Amino acid sequence: MRKNSVKNRRINDEVRRALAEIIERDLKDPRIDRLTSVLQVEVAPDLKTCKVWISVYSGGDAGEKTIAGLRSAVGYIRSALAKKVNLRNTPELHFILDDSIAYGVAMSHRIDEISAADRAAQEARGEEPEEAAQDMPETM
Repeated sequence: MRKNSVKNRRINDEVRRALAEIIERDLKDPRIDRLTSVLQVEVAPDLKTCKVWISVYSGGDAGEKTIAGLRSAVGYIRSALAKKVNLRNTPELHFILDDSIAYGVAMSHRIDEISAADRAAQEARGEEPEEAAQDMPETM
């Protein structure tokens, strides 16, 4: 089976759905944050290993605690996955913390701060802010 085949993509989607359900409903570990989502799953073509990218919305060290909780419960998660998804082999799970959403939110806040500072500087110089000039409707 090839890495990007239709079958492999279908397996990835099914495993992602099953893992999200297991993490959300079945795990009771207090280290695992309730705002945890499974972003992406990559099952190897031989079905031996699986990389699972996890995102935690809560800030601070909640991501590291969640990954530690998931790694300690990997045996239970793997057996629950075997019951939900019928595969020849149940893959060995490797959890990876994906902080790209938090990074994107932080970058968006920085862009907003810079835009506000630019508008304030333009107003201090007595210039009309560029966005206001673009937002005005044209009259004929």
